[in-house]
Amino acid sequence: MAEQLLRTLMRTTDLVVAGFFSPASVAAVGLADIYARFPIRFGIGIGDSAIVLSSQDTGADAIANRNQAVTQALLLGILGGIPFIVFGFFFNEWAIDVLGSFTDDGAITDVVDYGSTYLFVILLSSPAIHINFIAARAIQGTGDTRTPMVINGAVNVLNIGLTVALAFGVGPLPEFGVIGIAAATALGDTLAAIAFLLFIRSSLSTLSYVRPRGVTIAKQILIISWPRIAEGVSEMIAEFPFNAILLAFGTEVNAAYHIGRRMYQQVASPLSRGYGVGANVLVGQSLGDNDAGRAYYIGWAATGLSMVSVGGFCALLFVFAEQFVLIFTRDPATVGYATGFAQAYAIAAVLIAGYIALTGSLRGGSETITPFVARLIGTFVFLLGFTYVVGVQLGYGVVAAYVAVILDFVFRVVFVGIVFYRRRWIDRGTSMMLDRGSLDESATED
Repeated sequence: MAEQLLRTLMRTTDLVVAGFFSPASVAAVGLADIYARFPIRFGIGIGDSAIVLSSQDTGADAIANRNQAVTQALLLGILGGIPFIVFGFFFNEWAIDVLGSFTDDGAITDVVDYGSTYLFVILLSSPAIHINFIAARAIQGTGDTRTPMVINGAVNVLNIGLTVALAFGVGPLPEFGVIGIAAATALGDTLAAIAFLLFIRSSLSTLSYVRPRGVTIAKQILIISWPRIAEGVSEMIAEFPFNAILLAFGTEVNAAYHIGRRMYQQVASPLSRGYGVGANVLVGQSLGDNDAGRAYYIGWAATGLSMVSVGGFCALLFVFAEQFVLIFTRDPATVGYATGFAQAYAIAAVLIAGYIALTGSLRGGSETITPFVARLIGTFVFLLGFTYVVGVQLGYGVVAAYVAVILDFVFRVVFVGIVFYRRRWIDRGTSMMLDRGSLDESATED
């Protein structure tokens, strides 16, 4: 949770600093971040495979298989970063311009200028982004959540300082504006990647690099990761028309959306993600230890604890939404819209907390298809579909987007809850451990 808090604080600082320049700067960072989340989603997808195999093999004491999984996952992450660098080099301006083409807002020219350069710089660090997620999750799978917190925490604090210094030109540094925000993020990701690789190589880590061999583990990494990657990509794809709709309502509305969501991500998201990672690790280790009953209990316990604790923070976010928004911007129109988005996310956050804990538990059992289906339907049917039909076709405007945010997660938490209750994910996780030789078939329960 502390690690996620610092990570989201770093991203929040980016928006706060951008807000000092103009609403167009906020929108530019927000729109570029849509594309920048593609390498993040790839890293999270392979990283989820790493944490699943690492936690299960830790519980089963299959150290050789665990080292194979971690090494192969890191290699996939490094290679997977190359296409994103190519995209950022050749298509950065087009990527932002295609979103702005849906609106006649005169401020869109500035959004494209700022956003395209920001995107180019961020995508240069794609391999480092992948390494960070994969290495951190592999280490967490062993039960060590402190080391990723220390590395990411230190780098994120440095990142925050560099963001302010490079954006405003503190001391002898020149003022780079939005470009300084991107440069600080790229540099921070690169430093974190180097630190993670050195830690795994050192005697302080229980993990080790090995020569990659065999295809069974590589296949399982891809089997577990592709739904997770597709899950994130589907949400990102839906973000394009969703942001285009908001831009059609006005640049201030789009900026307000990114501010409102960022507020939720800063206040409640670290807790939710922390519970999700904890559930993932403990469920995986319990299955590796051949204790399915304990794995099932941990999943529900994490879900209940997550929803109760996050709910308290979100009540404060709802009541003091406008005061929080004023931290990001003083533009009157943006403040009004952002307050609405912040309150919508405050209501949805309790459901999001339950959803993340349940999906983390399912992933601990190697089940990643269910969260993908839940997000696909929730995003396209409710977030995008409801907003377009009710907001555009029926003329209710931005209010439809507020409601859509809530409906999205109402569906998601109900869907994954039913699947978790049915327990078929236990058989899937056990079967995959048997296939890669991490679990002795004679020791499995009936």
